[in-house]
Amino acid sequence: MQVLLSKHIHLLLKILFISLLMYSCSSESKKPKTAIKETVVHIQKENLKKEVKKPTLQEIKDSLLAQIPKKELLIKDIINHKNVKSFFLDYGKKNPETKLLLKTRLGNIHITLYKETPLHRASFIYLIKNGYYNKTCFHRIVKDFIIQGGWSEKTIVDTYRIQLNNYKLPPEFRDGITHKRGALSATRRWVNNPGKKSNPFEFFIIQTKLDCSHLDGEHTVFGQVTKGLDVIDKIIDVKLDGHSEWPEVDVNIEFEILG
Repeated sequence: MQVLLSKHIHLLLKILFISLLMYSCSSESKKPKTAIKETVVHIQKENLKKEVKKPTLQEIKDSLLAQIPKKELLIKDIINHKNVKSFFLDYGKKNPETKLLLKTRLGNIHITLYKETPLHRASFIYLIKNGYYNKTCFHRIVKDFIIQGGWSEKTIVDTYRIQLNNYKLPPEFRDGITHKRGALSATRRWVNNPGKKSNPFEFFIIQTKLDCSHLDGEHTVFGQVTKGLDVIDKIIDVKLDGHSEWPEVDVNIEFEILG
């Protein structure tokens, strides 16, 4: 009888031990799942926070610059006040194009560059072929006067490594080439610029029919709109942002060289 009871007790203890062992294993196996679930929830919360956060202006700029193909970052020509004339006279001989198509969301503009202003023509072709202007827009609209495009903003010129050259163009004033309606002219600094040298990165087009002879001998005219004056009129009438002369909706620039 005692032997039988001992056997029953031993069996019960064995069953209890196995049950405890199984429970322990089951509990251990559940812990990682719980931990994983909590981690997933945590990640989801973090992702929600990231989605709600608005990018900063610098983050937007960095993102846009990262999309620019690397081949456009390879401008290595050294241009300065010492070699600017020789560089563009030589470049102009190898790149004689004068016919341009300027594309905008409001229509296309045909432009002819003057051979009589070889430095400004060659510089303009140089910048177009290196894709510079296609990253810019008409950023200044002066009603009943001009539309101004290109951009000297540091982020842009640094991106193209053009700022390393830091060149200005000597004036090329020519008799008979004036600031009439449709004239393409170069911008320049009016302060500390006795030589009236042009800024090669920005340009403006005369929209008004009024007399602009006060600009003659001050800014270099180096081209003329031959078709698309109505598009210039559309651009001049766009709504501005209310705080500056910048359009409320950008009028982006895209140049194509026709020949």
